[in-house]
Amino acid sequence: MSKLSEATRNKLKSVSTATVATALFKRGLRIQMIQDVHPVGPDKPTMVGEAFTLRYMPAREDLNTIDVFRDRSHPQRKAVEDCPPGAVLVMDSRKDARAASAGAILVTRLMKRGVAGVVTDGGFRDSAEIAKLGIPAYHHRPSAPTNLTLHQAIEINVPIGCGEAPVFPGDVILGDADGVIVIPAHLTDEIANETFEMTAFEDFVTEEVGNGRGIFGLYPATDPQTLTDFAAWRKKNGR
Repeated sequence: MSKLSEATRNKLKSVSTATVATALFKRGLRIQMIQDVHPVGPDKPTMVGEAFTLRYMPAREDLNTIDVFRDRSHPQRKAVEDCPPGAVLVMDSRKDARAASAGAILVTRLMKRGVAGVVTDGGFRDSAEIAKLGIPAYHHRPSAPTNLTLHQAIEINVPIGCGEAPVFPGDVILGDADGVIVIPAHLTDEIANETFEMTAFEDFVTEEVGNGRGIFGLYPATDPQTLTDFAAWRKKNGR
C-alpha cells in the first residue's frame, strides 16, 4: 500500500503538527486537525504513516452480538490484520467514547505487525496498558465497555470523518504531543519539504528569542538581516 517515501517520512518525523497546520492553512485547508484526540501515553515518537481506515456506525443490537467475532471477516478484526506495516489505523467512532474502539490486545497486534500508530475519535479500553506499549496511540478518553455496546464495525479503507477531519485512505497522518493532523496524499511531499525548511527557521527564531532578541523583523522575517543571520546559523549548525 505505502507510497510514502522514506525521505518524506523522515522529514515529517522531524516537524510538528503546528508547523504542518500552518502550511496547510496557507493552502486554504483549515479542518485537517483531528479534534479532541490525545496521546494515550507520553514520550512516544512522532507518528507518521498513511491512513488505513475503519468506519463504525451505531450498533444495531440484533446484528452486533458477541458472536460476530467468530467471523474472520468482521471489519474490526480484519482491519487489525490488514492494516499495512508503516500505516496508521484511523477509526471513525462518531466522536463517541462511551464504548471502546479497541483494546490493548488489538493494539498490541497492530504494534507487532509494524503498524505506525492508531487513532480513534472515541476511546480505548485497557488504556493504561496501551500507554506502556511502544506504539503511538491517540483517543478522546479511556472507555471500558466493549465496542459492540454502541459501535458496529461496518467497512474498512473507505473515506471517513475522524474528529471532524476528512480522512481518505492513503492520506498521511502526523501525530505528536499536540494531537493528530491529516495531510492530503497529493500534498505530502510538498508539505514535508516546506515544513522541514520552516522547522529549521523556527528553531533559529526560538534560539534568537531565547537569547533576548525581539520578534519584530525576526518573525516573520521582514528584516533582511534576519535572513543573513539565518543563513549563518544554518551553516554553523549544519541545517
